[in-house]
Amino acid sequence: MTTTPGKWGDLSVRVASGVAMFIIGLIEIFLGGVWFEMLVVFVTAVMIWELAMMIAPEKPTPAMLLGVLGASVLSGGLLSGLGWELLLFGLVPVIGAISLPRRKLLFFVFALYVQLGGWGLIYFRAELGLNWLLWLLAVVVVTDIAGYFAGRSLGGPKFWPAVSPKKTWSGTIAGWVGAALVGLGFAIATKAGFGVVVFSIAISFASQMGDIVESALKRHVGIKDSSTLIPGHGGVFDRFDAVLGATVFMLFLTFVLRLTGPQF
Repeated sequence: MTTTPGKWGDLSVRVASGVAMFIIGLIEIFLGGVWFEMLVVFVTAVMIWELAMMIAPEKPTPAMLLGVLGASVLSGGLLSGLGWELLLFGLVPVIGAISLPRRKLLFFVFALYVQLGGWGLIYFRAELGLNWLLWLLAVVVVTDIAGYFAGRSLGGPKFWPAVSPKKTWSGTIAGWVGAALVGLGFAIATKAGFGVVVFSIAISFASQMGDIVESALKRHVGIKDSSTLIPGHGGVFDRFDAVLGATVFMLFLTFVLRLTGPQF
């Protein structure tokens, strides 16, 4: 099958940026502690800034201040250790909703979503350990890679064309298969058991929904990318949307449904 250059035109740039992010992220994950926390706090702050800029691009200063406040709130919550830090996460959504000229509820919901995702990553690394976070992120990354290549190679019917016109059923299913293989690998290599395969598919779907949710946000505000910070990927929000979906889903299972994930 002959492919057009445009179909893979951004591949080399995406790979280079992806490898750089992978190396930095992996080092920080293995280091854990304050090093990983600083990375997540920084990424969270940038996503809040991007969110505010998507909604009100003519207000760069408030957007930057909201990002800084988001970093401060997340850092303060981690340092306090009081258990009520989740209440602090309402500050940025409320202040942003007051200060931004439009789409106030949209900012409120997504700012809270971003902060919860950032806090969840730090919580899972600190409380559940290295293997657990490696599994979660491996599922998200393999889902994305398998979906990208299968979707562009095989094409076919769209998964949800009204929201994300590039997503196909072939890419979606390939993501589930890739996630199941990740789960199988962890089941064999650790004491998690084969139930991790089912968890992996569920996390895969949640990560895809995270991608879909961010795509819906961008279509609503009329932009293609959350920013241009990462060559070949768009913005930080564009790159971490799937991670947010997976992490917030696991927080829901852990704290609302009281379900425990795989035990590695």
